[in-house]
Amino acid sequence: MKIDLHCHTTLSDGSLGIEEVIAQAKKTGIDVLSITDHDTLSSYSRAAVLADRYGVKIIQGVEMSAWDKQRNQKVHILCYAPKKPDRLEGLCLKCCEIRKSCSKEMIDKVRKLYPISEESVLKHATGSKSIFKQHIMRALIEYGYALEFYGALNDELFNLKNGTCLVEREYPDVKFVLELIRAARGVSVMAHPAQYDNIELLEELAAEGKIDGVEIGHYTADEAARSRMQEIADKYDLIVTGGSDFHGLYNAKPTYLGSETTTKENFDRIIRLSNKRASEDKAPAAPKADEKPAAPAKGE
Repeated sequence: MKIDLHCHTTLSDGSLGIEEVIAQAKKTGIDVLSITDHDTLSSYSRAAVLADRYGVKIIQGVEMSAWDKQRNQKVHILCYAPKKPDRLEGLCLKCCEIRKSCSKEMIDKVRKLYPISEESVLKHATGSKSIFKQHIMRALIEYGYALEFYGALNDELFNLKNGTCLVEREYPDVKFVLELIRAARGVSVMAHPAQYDNIELLEELAAEGKIDGVEIGHYTADEAARSRMQEIADKYDLIVTGGSDFHGLYNAKPTYLGSETTTKENFDRIIRLSNKRASEDKAPAAPKADEKPAAPAKGE
C-alpha cells in the first residue's frame, strides 16, 4: 500500500488544484493521500468526493503554523483525522491573518526594489487562503527579474537567515497548537523537523507526551537527521510518517507525489489513535474518589 501524507494545492502554496493532485496521485499508484494545506481544512469536502471518483482514499489533514518560543523559531505541525475539525477553525484563521500581514509587508519591500504591481502577485494567489513568497517570486519571474523560484534572487530576498525582504512574526505557541489538535480529536505529527532545526524541540515534546508522531520521510532530512529522529521515535514510541511535501511548480527541489511514503503500520496507528480519542467523548465520566455511585432505579 502506497501512502503519501503530505502535499499541497492551490488552497495554500501548491501550484495544482485539488482534482489535479488527486488525479496525479492515482496515476502514480498512491492508495492513501492526505492534502495538508497550510492552516486550512477547506480541501476536505471536495477532496473526499473526488477521491471516490478516482479511487484514492483521502485522510483529512492540515499543516499548522506554530512557534517554538523557547528557541524563537517556527515549527510546523501536521494534524491528521481530526474528529472535531471545527475546533481548529479559529486557529487556522488566526494563522492565515498573520501570514497575510507578513506577505503584505514583503510585497511592499519587494516593490521598492522591483517595479511589479501588487495585482501581479495576487493573481497567482487566487484561491489560496494566504499569500506566500512563491506567489511573489512567480510575479518576479513573469516580469523577467529571475528565471527560477529558488535561485539567486530568492536567496537575496527570502533567505531564512538574512533575506532582505523576508518578514516573519510569531505564530501561536506550539504547545497550545498541540493541545488544540488533541481537543479536536486529531493526531499530531511534527513536520520536517530537520528543515527548521526542530529536532531538539521534538525530543522535548515527546518526553512530555505532547506530540504523537514525527515526519522522518522528508526530502530535507539527510541520513544523520533521519537516524536521530528514528532514535527519538523509538525511545518515545512515536508514530513515524513520510510524505512528498508536494507543491508542484513551487517545490524547492524536484519532488513528486509518492516520493516519500508512510508505512501501513504507522498509518493504521494514526487511525486507531484518532478513533480512540473520539471514543473518549462517548465514555461516561468516572465518578470522583469521594463520590458515591448513583442508587439503582426501581426494578433494577
